[in-house]
Amino acid sequence: MEQLKRDYKIILSNYIHNQNESNLYTGQNFIKRLIQKNVSPEEVISIHKQALEEIIEDLPESTIHAYDFLIEVMVHFGLKLKEHQSLLMKQEELRIEMEVAARIQNTLLETTIPNPENLDIGMVSVPLRKMNGDYVHFMHDHKRYLSIAVTDVVGKGVPAALCMSMVKYGLDTLEYANSNPSYVLEALNQLIEKSVDDSMFVSMCYSRYDLETDIFTWSSAGHEPPLYYDSREKVYYDLESKELLLGILPEVKYSQHDIKLNENDFIILMTDGVTDFRKQENFDPRQYIKELALSCRHLNAQEMCENIYKKLQVLHNYELEDDFTIVIIKK
Repeated sequence: MEQLKRDYKIILSNYIHNQNESNLYTGQNFIKRLIQKNVSPEEVISIHKQALEEIIEDLPESTIHAYDFLIEVMVHFGLKLKEHQSLLMKQEELRIEMEVAARIQNTLLETTIPNPENLDIGMVSVPLRKMNGDYVHFMHDHKRYLSIAVTDVVGKGVPAALCMSMVKYGLDTLEYANSNPSYVLEALNQLIEKSVDDSMFVSMCYSRYDLETDIFTWSSAGHEPPLYYDSREKVYYDLESKELLLGILPEVKYSQHDIKLNENDFIILMTDGVTDFRKQENFDPRQYIKELALSCRHLNAQEMCENIYKKLQVLHNYELEDDFTIVIIKK
């Protein structure tokens, strides 16, 4: 440190007596030595003050006091700067971890939209943040049955993602596309109620489609009701099923219901992020979605989903308020 002080005194003296670019450049390069020696900001000011007192005789007392004040200020500045830098490092670590977790989640929850004969299926699922609280799970035995689970975890971030992974594990364990929707929800409810925190709940609409009879069977656990469009009557029906969310009580029985799809009928499955318009009063989002779907029913199911998503984005000023998932099944 003493050598640093002597060298700095020489550099400062040269600059005071001969203010040229060369001396200024020497001073700037001296910063590297200070950093290498881990000299704090307040120590740099103290070195400067001491050198100035030795170079300039009769330095005004007010100037000395000013430097003393600056040293005290820089002590606290240095502490706050370290705290800020530490926080930035932690935030960067969390950002990297979240990106890795999101990639892992995308891989774990990846699903393939089946393409059975005489049935057209489309899907759009967009997370509000990096981690998606929505999940769509397809099962197709390539014979008679096709099952679809549309899930929404009440919560966000990593806890919701972990809960969602558990839901997928439960669905993979059942793995039978011909299972009754009510049975699937009852089994998942027991798994989730035993395994997740009391603050975590899951809504799900689980449905099964019989490709031979065109019977659509559904059961719901506190989920946004699907919309069914009957092309012969040209009317919509809300597929209500008022049952408890998954994970609240250990023993819950879920009912299931059937409808038969005819040519050009379609069903819209969605999470509540599709109908969430809390900032707009006196607005019926479900009615608006019905109108949107009717206006583009000549498109295939995937194009219908994308069209509805784009139109709803405009209403939201391109700022979603929740995870957005919509699935359309067209006969």
